Amino acid sequence: MINWADLRYLLALARHGTLSGAAREVKAEHTTVSRRVAALEQALGTRLFERQAGGFILTPQGEQAVVHAQRVEEEVHALLRQVEAGAPSIEGKVRISAPPVFAACFIAPRLASLRQLHPRLEIELAGESTAINLFRRDADIAIRLSRPQESSTIARLVGKLAYGLYATPAYLANASDAEREFLAYDDSLDNVPQQKWLHSVARGRRIAFRSNDLAALHAAAAQGMGMAALPRFIGDGDERLTRIPVDAAGATRDIWLLVHPDLRRSPRIRVAFDYLAEAITASRALLDPQD
Repeated sequence: MINWADLRYLLALARHGTLSGAAREVKAEHTTVSRRVAALEQALGTRLFERQAGGFILTPQGEQAVVHAQRVEEEVHALLRQVEAGAPSIEGKVRISAPPVFAACFIAPRLASLRQLHPRLEIELAGESTAINLFRRDADIAIRLSRPQESSTIARLVGKLAYGLYATPAYLANASDAEREFLAYDDSLDNVPQQKWLHSVARGRRIAFRSNDLAALHAAAAQGMGMAALPRFIGDGDERLTRIPVDAAGATRDIWLLVHPDLRRSPRIRVAFDYLAEAITASRALLDPQD
């Protein structure tokens, strides 16, 4: 007989291809992942992975095992969602995923009011740069800045996030228009709307600094390194920065709120979802100013 719990380690290692990546997902030591996968291989009487220089590769038997393990995982999560949807009281854990800066600068400051309304809630807020999987319960509620692709999730468009071009007054005073330099995302984010807009404004002028972290771009702009595209609610609220008028219309991103349909019936998920939707909608003038 196999240990059903070992299927978690099989799936984690199959997803990440490394012991360290799998260990982060299951919140265990990498030695534990290795041991549990080895135990599963012994119980099944077959090798599930081949170890190569770049990590672990599934064998044909391993690929078949993953298909069945995914079905088990889906059924377990479905059971948990069904149980949670029937919970009568507003208490317990709610995990929210959002883009890192939006999570830190907009969502986190507004969660105290939610806890005052429902003091038995336990809130986890995760700043995630990539889209998480609601079906694997990576989060209960997700906030995204692009239209979701999963047709089976409940998704609500709750607002827009506007961007502007910012620099310090001293930087602008000391550099002519032709001399001004830009601060941008790295090449991995060239397809996001605010990056495309920045390139249209730059028109080939020099990009002096790149980062995949919006907080780093904000910090660099505030220290006078150059001009950066920042969310209006961040740039307008920073007294060190001034917004620069540009000919090109500013970039905007849609703000989507997502939840798994089974969890939408859970009282604690429902109140958190509705609270976030109302908080974002009520902040329209801050997030998407029309001036």
